[in-house]
Amino acid sequence: MVRLDPLGSVKVLVTGGAGYIGSVCVEVLLDHGMEVGVVDDLSEGHREAVDPRASFFQGNLLDVEFVRDVLTGFQPDAVVHLAAKALVEESMRDPGSYFTGNVSAGLSLLEAMCQAGVSKMIYSSTCAVYGLPERIPIDERVPPNPVNPYGASKLMFEQILQWYEKVYGLCYVSLRYFNAAGASARFGEDHRNETHLIPRVLQVALGLRNCVEVYGKDHPTLDGTCIRDYVHVLDLAEAHRFALQCDKSRCYNLGTGSGYSVLQVIEAARRVTGHPIPLAFRPKRAGDPPRLVASSGRIARELGWKPAFTRLEEIIDTAWQWHKAHPAGYQGEGVKKEQTL
Repeated sequence: MVRLDPLGSVKVLVTGGAGYIGSVCVEVLLDHGMEVGVVDDLSEGHREAVDPRASFFQGNLLDVEFVRDVLTGFQPDAVVHLAAKALVEESMRDPGSYFTGNVSAGLSLLEAMCQAGVSKMIYSSTCAVYGLPERIPIDERVPPNPVNPYGASKLMFEQILQWYEKVYGLCYVSLRYFNAAGASARFGEDHRNETHLIPRVLQVALGLRNCVEVYGKDHPTLDGTCIRDYVHVLDLAEAHRFALQCDKSRCYNLGTGSGYSVLQVIEAARRVTGHPIPLAFRPKRAGDPPRLVASSGRIARELGWKPAFTRLEEIIDTAWQWHKAHPAGYQGEGVKKEQTL
């Protein structure tokens, strides 16, 4: 078992630690006395998002020699693997890049871990592995059935982890995130191609977009828009810390158990920001599940993890404070104001 030693003897290597969830995860692990290294190629992440207390290694996971050298030199007790491609629509246009980025790169990392003698991984997975779930809320007994290459690539890597456990004795914990949201005081959400609802809504409040686009108003939900489970990024980071305590391979869903529609999110953001936030309806996207809400009972029972942020307005407010402080993101390039009407 990897123990949560307050004296800092635990060493963790975080792939994708310059990204949104990765940056907050690194911050939380460091705040709890762990020594942290970050591997990122900065294709999507930001160097400015890497906590200065962490060691940083820039490179690509497909480079087995590079990864092996990092693992051999840093000698972590565990790897937190967050590096991935994660845009559903893009995966439908370019599936090959998703199987390369999420499966081949993961295999490269696993091979390097085996060579370096590192036998524990905390894996950043996704609720997209469930596809159109057969019941709500979704617990881990719901059969995975992904409906896009993104979800398929994540499930494929989970299956690979099962074989590495059987053959090499790898211990892994797969964390299936629902919708990450919010920010810490220092680190927030800054994607080069922003597709997530809450930051796009807040960009409207900041005057960087004219309106927020809503895809579909005839879904089988109360107001016709999709319902999602929004879990705070700090709570996700804490789940990784809890998962480091596992001494057997497990799979856990991470959410709050509450679902909010797109229109409810926009209305909550109006209350938080004090801005009108106009919207424009667009045709619904093929394969977009009407409702995705997590059951996180397993991780609560087995590890004691429960989300600290349960109110939507509170989650949005943390994101709003960060975006107000960083209206142009990490690199100061800003988001070009665009016409959406």
